[in-house]
Amino acid sequence: MKQGIHPDYHRITVVMTDGTKYDTFSTWGKEGDVLQLDVDPKTHPAWVGGVNLRKTGQLEKFENRFKHFGAASAKKEAAPAAAAAAAPKKKEGKSEEAK
Repeated sequence: MKQGIHPDYHRITVVMTDGTKYDTFSTWGKEGDVLQLDVDPKTHPAWVGGVNLRKTGQLEKFENRFKHFGAASAKKEAAPAAAAAAAPKKKEGKSEEAK
């Protein structure tokens, strides 16, 4: 291994938001430092039931923004069929005016 390029790996104490402590090894701080967490797996919504998108309004925002996205393509496909059905059909053969 190359000397002098690796960070100092030492023991620190981590204090969770509820006050529990544990010792671990890290490159953060110095030997014996205490890392006080603001957010941890016991309190963060990603680990505690997740984020409800209905409460944040993000789902409604997305639905409102793209509600016509699928409808526009459905209208484009239905338009030629509706136009063909509404158009009067021509009779084959000679018209009476040509006689």
